[in-house]
Amino acid sequence: MISVSRLLCNTVSPGDHLRYRTGGHVSFSPDNAIPKPVVVWNSTRACNLKCLHCYASATTEAALDELTNSDAREFITDIASFNAPVILFSGGEPLMRQDFFELASFAANAGLRVALSTNGTLIDAQTAQSLKQIGFTEVGISLDGIGDNNDRFRGSKGAFTAALNGIRHSIDQGLRVSLRITMTRFNYKEVPAIFKLIEEENINRICLYHLAYSGRGDRLIKADLTSEMTRETMETIIWHTVDLHDRGKPKEVLTVGNHADGVYLYLKLLREKHPQAEKALELLKSNGGNNSGVRISAVDNTGNVHPDQFWWHYSLGNIKQKPFSQIWSDESEPLLKALRNRKPLLKGRCGACKYIDICNGNLRVRSEAYYNDLWGPDPACYLTDDEIGAKVEIA
Repeated sequence: MISVSRLLCNTVSPGDHLRYRTGGHVSFSPDNAIPKPVVVWNSTRACNLKCLHCYASATTEAALDELTNSDAREFITDIASFNAPVILFSGGEPLMRQDFFELASFAANAGLRVALSTNGTLIDAQTAQSLKQIGFTEVGISLDGIGDNNDRFRGSKGAFTAALNGIRHSIDQGLRVSLRITMTRFNYKEVPAIFKLIEEENINRICLYHLAYSGRGDRLIKADLTSEMTRETMETIIWHTVDLHDRGKPKEVLTVGNHADGVYLYLKLLREKHPQAEKALELLKSNGGNNSGVRISAVDNTGNVHPDQFWWHYSLGNIKQKPFSQIWSDESEPLLKALRNRKPLLKGRCGACKYIDICNGNLRVRSEAYYNDLWGPDPACYLTDDEIGAKVEIA
């Protein structure tokens, strides 16, 4: 994640201690220790919507081989003992799992910070109250546009209204809400309207996701933004972030899934001789770029462990056979070992980029999907050769 608000406005937010090595409580492991990752748990494949870009390829019913309640408790106990900083309940739609509240309470009582990623349509007043009582640190609610445009993406008429009601119920309970949008050619023009929405609804945080070519999202490669569209959208995001800050209504603004954004922001600050430029560079270096297989992990509904939530096609192991802590600590696993020391493996523009310490090769699963080469250049990098100091042909 790239914190646009922190880099541009130096706005400190609750998640910064997970994002940077400098300042405040530091949750990073020593360089020679096994990293303790945020764990995304796709707790069920069941979902009440049919989103076009779903990386989990969710279905209407839960899979028959999903983790049982007993499996889940063992898993949660293990990652709590392993000192994972956060468990993010995701899906499918996690609220469709019958024992969701029981397991969320179990995780919170085990000492884990609990967060939720949901489409928001199932959050009524009682559900929001229950989430608050359990101690959820954040409720992430996804939208993909305003009104009918969101409903088309989500495959359900009325999904926008239901999600908006979920947002309002959550805010009424004092929950920290994070609005999430995946940017494509079909909705990027709605980014200003989304910023208007977060201001009007008093939403704390917005996460703007770049498209990952995974799950059903791999069908949308042609729907991804061009470099020109991405740059245009970044300028829109920058303008609204600064505008809200200057008007005394600061929001936490994050972009997700493309660490080229960090370089883009730094170069913009540098060109403008902004006093925040060097501080931004320091923060980006401390973050270290893409952390798939390092400080981010995922466990799917059947117990397979992945380097992040977009790697469902590759399993590092299954928690039914071996605890997550052991799987994550096995540095002889080929992909895990490679991702933790990827820089020498990167090819093309990524390998030649002078900002490799900031980006760390960006999203490897996207390169694999596009070029059939895990270590090729990330096709979603929109920076020019001159900007990254590279003069090579795309592989």
